[in-house]
Amino acid sequence: MKRSREKAASELFAALYPRLAGWCRRLVDDDETAHEIASEAFTRLWARWTSVAEPRGFLYVTAANLVRDHWRKLERERRAVHRVTAEAAVRPHGEPADPSVRMLVQSLPERLRVPILLHYYADMPIREVAVVTGRKEGTVKADLHAARELLRAHLRRSLDHTL
Repeated sequence: MKRSREKAASELFAALYPRLAGWCRRLVDDDETAHEIASEAFTRLWARWTSVAEPRGFLYVTAANLVRDHWRKLERERRAVHRVTAEAAVRPHGEPADPSVRMLVQSLPERLRVPILLHYYADMPIREVAVVTGRKEGTVKADLHAARELLRAHLRRSLDHTL
């Protein structure tokens, strides 16, 4: 019984994967992403293998949903980049940013600068920053903390020199 299910799954994969991956490729315009989506669709099918009546339909509906998720992610990233570039020189409340603070933020390593710009300048919640950057929320929080500490230390040194 188990052997026949494995054989059926293997035959289904051989028959449908190339076409499904090709269909996804036309939708997302990227080979790697297309294969990830097609593979994920098959993974979700295997998880429900005994309860899916129409595997081909299940695969294409699942892949379509994953493609739509991919498009949404790309749109969120596009909007975030637009917001960051449009608002990088302006503080969250519309006041001109202190050029020295802006220069300090720009001097941060990219790993720390991007979350700062997205969270404080583009006013994104940490959850959204995590999605856009592909990092875990805890990592984003740690990076924000590290960036604030670097900025704080630099501002203290600057103040000490002016006093």
